[in-house]
Amino acid sequence: MNCDIAIIGGGPVGLALALALRESDLNIVLLEARTTIENQADPRALALSYGSRLLLDKLGVWKNIRQVSAIKNIRISQKTAGGQTFLNSEEMNTPALGYVLPYVELHTALAAELATSSLTILQGATVNNLITSTSEASLSFQYQGEEKTLSARLAIVADGGKLLESTQPPTVSEYGQSALICHITCAHPQTATAFEFFTPQGPLALLPYRDGYEIVWTGSHQQVADMLTWDDATFLSELRRHFGDDVGEFLTVGTRSSYPLRLKQAPKITLPHTALIGNAAQTLHPVAGQGFNMGVRDAWELARLILRTPLAALGSAPMLDNYRQLRRVDRQGGIHFTDSLVRVFSNERPLLNHGRGVVLSLLNCFKPAKKFVAKRMMFGANG
Repeated sequence: MNCDIAIIGGGPVGLALALALRESDLNIVLLEARTTIENQADPRALALSYGSRLLLDKLGVWKNIRQVSAIKNIRISQKTAGGQTFLNSEEMNTPALGYVLPYVELHTALAAELATSSLTILQGATVNNLITSTSEASLSFQYQGEEKTLSARLAIVADGGKLLESTQPPTVSEYGQSALICHITCAHPQTATAFEFFTPQGPLALLPYRDGYEIVWTGSHQQVADMLTWDDATFLSELRRHFGDDVGEFLTVGTRSSYPLRLKQAPKITLPHTALIGNAAQTLHPVAGQGFNMGVRDAWELARLILRTPLAALGSAPMLDNYRQLRRVDRQGGIHFTDSLVRVFSNERPLLNHGRGVVLSLLNCFKPAKKFVAKRMMFGANG
C-alpha cells in the first residue's frame, strides 16, 4: 500500500493537519490507534489560544463548536509577595484571549468536518514500526487483526512521539512536579477570568469552564499524591487556603486525576521523509497553556509548506530543512518561555520573591510589555 502522506495520530493536532490538506490532490492516509468510542470518552478540557481559534476558523471547524468558555481576562500573581498583572482582551482588540472547551467537543468537530473529505481514515490502526530512508518512509501497523504495511513520500508523526523514542530518544528535563486536574465550582466565580497563581510548590491555574473552573494544581509528586487521597471537604478547604478568597468558597470538586510534568523534546523534528508535530516534537509544562497550541501551529505551518511543495519533493531534505526553519523561532521561543516561567516562579527565594513582585507590578503598568506577553500567549513567538 502506497500513499503520498501518512499521518500517524488522529488526535486534534493530527486531524487539524489532515483538514488543512483536504482540498489537495494528495493521497493521504490517517492512522489513529484509538477508536471513535475511546476518543469520545476522553474527559479532558483543553485550553485553546485565540490564535488557535483563528486557525480552526480557517479550517471551517470553529462554527460547529458549541461548548466553549471564553477567557477574556487573565490575572497573574504570586503567593509569597506582592505584584500582579492583569491581561484583558479589550487591550488586545480581540473578542477573547483564549477559550476552554471539552476535548471531545473539539475532536468531534474536527472529525465530522474531515468525514466529508476523500482522505482515507483508519480508526483502530496501531503503528508498530516506522523506518525512514532516503527514498520514502515505511511503516507497519495492526489493523482489524492483521499486520499491514504502508509506504509514504512523507510520514508525519502526531501521536505523542512514543513510536520513535526507542531509536530517537527525546531530551527530558524533569521538573520534579506533577499536575492535578479537576473541575470545581465556587461561590463567586469571576466571569471569563482565568487565574495564573504562582506558588513555591508550583503554579496553580484556574480556567473558567462551564459552571466553575477547570484547575491545574501543581506540586511535588508526593504533594500531588497526597492531594489525590483527600476527601472532597479537605480538598476544597486546602484549595481555598492555598489560593485565597478571590472566587469565594469552593463548593464542589469533580473527579481528580494527575500526571507527571516534564519538558520533553525530540532530538530532531525531522528525519528522512518524516516530520514530527505536536507532542511528538515537544511536550511542555502546562503553565501559560502553550503546548497544545504550539502543536496546532506545527500542523498549520507544515500543511502550508506541503501545499506549496511539488509532489516529487515531498519529504525531501530541502523541504524538511524548510520546515525546521519555519518552526525554529516559535518552537524554541515557546519552550524557553514556558521553562523559564516554571524555574523562575516555582521557588522560595526572598530576593527572587521581591524581584518577581516588582516585575509583575511594572508589567501591569507598561502596556507595550503587557501586549507582548499577551501576544506570546495567543500566537506564540511568531505572533
